[in-house]
Amino acid sequence: MWRWNPSRSRLGADNAAGLVAGRDLVLDGSDSFDSRLAVNAACVAARVPLLAGAIGRWEGQLSLYAPHLGAPCFACVFPERPARDLVPACAEAGVLGALAGVIGTMMAVEAVKHLAGVGRGLAGRLVLHDALEGETRSLSVRRRPGCPVCGGA
Repeated sequence: MWRWNPSRSRLGADNAAGLVAGRDLVLDGSDSFDSRLAVNAACVAARVPLLAGAIGRWEGQLSLYAPHLGAPCFACVFPERPARDLVPACAEAGVLGALAGVIGTMMAVEAVKHLAGVGRGLAGRLVLHDALEGETRSLSVRRRPGCPVCGGA
């Protein structure tokens, strides 16, 4: 049986492992690539699935990263930090406010599915939502051989 045990601490490379340890699932909606990398590394090390969502302007994405379940880790899918001009901060580029609710709700549904062990989850799939065009699509994602975080085996 899973338990609800949220943490209200600021995440960083220095405390990520402690915040992740003992969790059944980690949900990440952070707005910094460094935070995403830190929580991913901690989740891989602790063998805890990571359900991550991100938004920007009119678009959002989410996936379940879990190498111990055969899915890629975040670093497998995003091996390099994007150029700053390609992924500007929301404060600079703006973001549709309602998009946070859309992606957050999708993450909540996926969390319940994962914890309950029902339905087709997002392990090995990246969901992309384009609110401007009103389209949602799913891409297959795989582990990357030689990934420095999970090994990609």
